[in-house]
Amino acid sequence: MNCIFRVSIIAGLVFSTSISHAQTDSSTLENITVTSSLLAQQKRETGRNIFLVKPDSLKSLPVNSVDELLRYLPGVEVQLRGPQGSQSDIVIRGGTFQQVLVIIDGIKLNDPLTGHFNSYIPINAGEIERIEVLKGAASAVYGSEAVGGVINIITKTFAAKNKTPKNTISGKVTAGEYNLLNNEVYGRWSGKATIISAGIMTNNAKGPQLRGTTGFFHNTTANIALTHLFRNNWAASFRSAGDFRDFNAQNFYTTFLSDTANEKVNSWWNHFNISKKTKKGVLNMDAGYKKLRDQYWFRPTSTPNDNKTNMATVQLYYTSSLAEQHNYTIGAQVLRKEIKSTDRGNHSLWHGAAYAIFRHELSNDVFLNESLRLDCDENYGAILVPQINFAWSPSIFTVRASAGRSFRDADFTERYNNFNKALVTGGSIGNPGLAAENSWNIETGFDAWFSKEFHISSTIFHRNHTNLIDWTPTPYAGMPRQTKLVPSGNYALAKNVAEIRTTGIEVDFVLNKKLNHYSSVYATLGYTWLQSENNDPLPSFYISSHAKHVLNFSAVYNYKNFSLATSGIYKERNSQKANVINAEISKSYFVVNIKLNYQSDSRKGKLFVQADNLLNTSYSDLLGSKMPGRWISGGFEITL
Repeated sequence: MNCIFRVSIIAGLVFSTSISHAQTDSSTLENITVTSSLLAQQKRETGRNIFLVKPDSLKSLPVNSVDELLRYLPGVEVQLRGPQGSQSDIVIRGGTFQQVLVIIDGIKLNDPLTGHFNSYIPINAGEIERIEVLKGAASAVYGSEAVGGVINIITKTFAAKNKTPKNTISGKVTAGEYNLLNNEVYGRWSGKATIISAGIMTNNAKGPQLRGTTGFFHNTTANIALTHLFRNNWAASFRSAGDFRDFNAQNFYTTFLSDTANEKVNSWWNHFNISKKTKKGVLNMDAGYKKLRDQYWFRPTSTPNDNKTNMATVQLYYTSSLAEQHNYTIGAQVLRKEIKSTDRGNHSLWHGAAYAIFRHELSNDVFLNESLRLDCDENYGAILVPQINFAWSPSIFTVRASAGRSFRDADFTERYNNFNKALVTGGSIGNPGLAAENSWNIETGFDAWFSKEFHISSTIFHRNHTNLIDWTPTPYAGMPRQTKLVPSGNYALAKNVAEIRTTGIEVDFVLNKKLNHYSSVYATLGYTWLQSENNDPLPSFYISSHAKHVLNFSAVYNYKNFSLATSGIYKERNSQKANVINAEISKSYFVVNIKLNYQSDSRKGKLFVQADNLLNTSYSDLLGSKMPGRWISGGFEITL
């Protein structure tokens, strides 16, 4: 409760300071346009709880990577395994790390090997136009894995077909304790019909001392993108990005004392889009290709598990209007996934889908959205996925409701983990016979704009999940495949758990206010309560992994050339212990970061000093993966 009190004090000071000033004509929180349903529409029309953030507004925050930024957004729980983007699991509404879908410019990023890599977003922070967090089921639009929610990332170069960005070049250098040295360079040029951008960012540190190793990381992302506008309303965009990570992975996946692991994950991301504006709509054609190699050493002298995956996506969709108040999108998608692995073996599968999305403005303040999608897969066959969303928006309030189905197929790790080894004496065992997860979701909530600067959202939701995939302790006698196993081994088998019911409440606050000619404040605050239960007397990993209470916040106060920024999180969950490695997940923890910035009069130069984990809290999001204590850094940034 002390932690909740601290957070409440910080948030209360931010909001009370801002609201006590006179109202202004700033339109910073007017009803905004989102594209989470493949068509630009106002947020109030969607019938969904969507949180939007423009990273330009959050440049001053004490965060070091995109996944750290997500951690402080309302309704998102990011479970960190390591600092500054080493590895994170994204959780929304209690979904496991593979039940949140990450989309970049309309193309699925989620890795077919494991959801642990979904937070490896190969885009320079300066290239991100906005991030839309759609909370709740979206499988009727996007298919598998859109169960807990969708992280929809729109980039400036791909969005330039609708809005030409300004020319810019920027650089940033950060140095600090544990030999920390981070560098970032980004540039963008806009011509009459061509926009080109490129960037590289790298985070490096020796890290704090761990058991027999250090918490080092060397993480680099580089990307280049181009958009060209042709005559006759044709446009083409292309991006190629590389993401290279080498980091300490001690106890990321085990609680063994002998674990001194390190891991390398290198991936390439390529995306080509062609669009055509017609008299009645827009036609989009996408081709995406992701190639990833994951090498994992349990000990530096051991032979690594070597996993190589490929994922190719081709999709075509057309958006048009039946009448002035009635719009639709129809589309089709084909995916090909492959893996070649020393641990999981060699496998591949085909996947296809067709979908239709309809939007109706029944009156000036009543909106209806329906979606229907048919997915066909080599593993689980055919699944029909419906969704319906309703919104009533009279004046400053929007009342919304949504109901629909969502599903998820097992990844290659859940199906084939430890399948190709000569002998397995313990650990997680994959299961090729897994069925697809299935869930039905209902929610209702409201949004309120008390002014153009202050916005509140609240949602209550329920998800009934069947065939949920979970790792379950299973004796040798209960293993469906006993080849290469030993009778005395301790195993966890990937199984379809019968049923899990999750109920939750979300409350979000956003404030963006100019206080006077010299000062302004931007702040977000989110609270999520979750309750998951099933009829199994032995709680599953799914139930025990997500937090029951999450309170996260961020705030930036600007005064003339100075800004003071903070971000933080309070989390309450089930406690766990692993005495062998002296590891513990505490019942709760509170982490707060702070950053002080000074900007030159020309706004082209900035100096800053930052403290991560200011209170030096000892904590872990996952058992055995201990996060660093207080970490001091500073640096400078130049923008031209």
